[in-house]
Amino acid sequence: MGHPPLEFSDCYGDSPDFRERLKCYELELERTSKFLKDVIKDGNNVISAIKGYSVAVQKFSQTLSVFQFDFIGDFLTDDEINIAGSFHEFAGLLQEVEDDRMMLVQNACDLLIKPLEKFRKEQIGVTKEKRKRFEKESEKYYSQLDKHLNLSAKKKETQLQEADELLEKEKVNFYESSVEYVYHIQQVQDRKKFDVVEPVLAFLHSILTLNNLTVEMTQDFMPYKKELQLSLQNTRNHFESTREEMEELMNRMKHPSQIVKMQGQPTIEGYLYSQERWALGVSWVKYYCKYHKDSKLLVMVPSEPKPATKQVELKLKSCIRRKTESIDKRFCFEIETYERNTPVTLQAVSEANRKLWMEAMDGKEPIYHSPIHKQAEMELNEVGFKFVRKCINFVETKGITQEGVYRTVGSNIQVQKLLNAFFDQKCPGDVDFHSGDWDIKTITSAMKFYLRCVTIHRNLIESENLDNRLGAIHSLIYKLPEKNREMLNLLIQHLVNVCSNSGDNLMTPSNMGVIFGPTLMRAEEETVAAMLDIKFQNIVVEILIEDYTKIFCSAPDESSTAPPMPPPRITPRKRQPITMSKRPPRIYPAVNFGQFQNTETPLCMTSNYHLSKSLQHLNSACSSGILANNMTR
Repeated sequence: MGHPPLEFSDCYGDSPDFRERLKCYELELERTSKFLKDVIKDGNNVISAIKGYSVAVQKFSQTLSVFQFDFIGDFLTDDEINIAGSFHEFAGLLQEVEDDRMMLVQNACDLLIKPLEKFRKEQIGVTKEKRKRFEKESEKYYSQLDKHLNLSAKKKETQLQEADELLEKEKVNFYESSVEYVYHIQQVQDRKKFDVVEPVLAFLHSILTLNNLTVEMTQDFMPYKKELQLSLQNTRNHFESTREEMEELMNRMKHPSQIVKMQGQPTIEGYLYSQERWALGVSWVKYYCKYHKDSKLLVMVPSEPKPATKQVELKLKSCIRRKTESIDKRFCFEIETYERNTPVTLQAVSEANRKLWMEAMDGKEPIYHSPIHKQAEMELNEVGFKFVRKCINFVETKGITQEGVYRTVGSNIQVQKLLNAFFDQKCPGDVDFHSGDWDIKTITSAMKFYLRCVTIHRNLIESENLDNRLGAIHSLIYKLPEKNREMLNLLIQHLVNVCSNSGDNLMTPSNMGVIFGPTLMRAEEETVAAMLDIKFQNIVVEILIEDYTKIFCSAPDESSTAPPMPPPRITPRKRQPITMSKRPPRIYPAVNFGQFQNTETPLCMTSNYHLSKSLQHLNSACSSGILANNMTR
């Protein structure tokens, strides 16, 4: 199981669980850094030690074979499975060519050492600097917070205001460093999937092509290299398609006010200080608290476990704000519970934080809500079908061979102008696409913008075999409402026609999946986890295009409980992980492939399971969708 995604919103709670998950990423970062050092060291040994070439390559192959990629999330795509097994394949090939005496190419350093050193310096090194800043700002903020909370409410107002401003400054610095650190450490985790593999692949290629290898070995390597480069490019495309959105989310989450604006959360959590009465006096104990609004249950976990403190669970009766003159502490409120006879006094970390807690607990305090701006809605009706058909007709007659069709984006102003004109309630659909006012980019962007309002809700499918993917999608399509299926059929048929001209427009089914996956199956909430799932949505669209005839031209066989078995696919990479050669398996005494082969089946199963999770959008009415703020790329 991979590491769980780190949400930017967790930076503001800074819970013990968040710190523990962050520590797992830090350990993985150190492990990767150590691995890169070993690879660089071993690569230099290969270059410099001609006489010891055989020993150096053997060590290098062993180093590659023992390394296992850890990916973000619980499941892998087929391309990630291929990448995860690439070092094992490299090791096997190196072991096979060990008997040949070969000279190392002069540019091996540029192919292998420099890119890895650049990755360690520009990616891992920068991340470690972000970590130092995060630890420094964390220490400064919590130190200032402790001092701040011990200030007496009887001090002068100017002193309290200065203290508040100083704390706010430290808090902003801490939140900014935390969000940036989380962003960079996850970026390194994602980038290493191609930035680490590609230099090794290039180095391996140079050895095979420039050093007197047999024709058989070169022929074995080239198909694998092509397939692995395709997996790397697909993985890079998925990364690039989500990086911009993730950066925008990171920038928005740098502002603490975003936490107040988060709606629909069933719980509120964060640090509170509880007033504890003892025989010798009163003390304030720091707890990490989580309040479940539905059950009115407050769970309090001690921040620093001690023999005298333990986890507390209290069921809430009522909540009320403490008056300032009634206690020598700021930001206090009281709760009445069923478990205790006397009220429990709690201290929040700020006035805004206290209001949030009291709002969640229905306390006697004004409720503050962020304004909700209603967005326009478009329905899946005759006008919508007319719009999509006119867009498709224009593209297929005027721009189906245009390079990058659907990938290039039109002007937002022109797109909105076209949509407003076409969906005008007074004369809907009265727009001439051939008038010269609209270009291909505007029309394709407008159609994508319209399709984003087609909400396809979730329906989880569990499949135990990669061959069941097509059958699962086939069954789901025919569970859609008739209008939904008709619209999807219309769109996919058009995308098949566009992809048939990929020699001119360079738009393959894989490229179309990157564009229309997020468009048709956008998640309800913008989170890091949702953005990482986009790669599975892309695969769904790719399958719909490649198997259009099978899916849309015949209904699934409902008499069988098992999903229909698909016909053989065009490319082998979606059937099973790619391998070096189609020849009978060779014996590699120095590399144990048994472990990798044993894990192949569950990796495929988990990849299919998570791919099917992307199909959760395919089971309810499209007409209830809401337009998104941003136009899909």
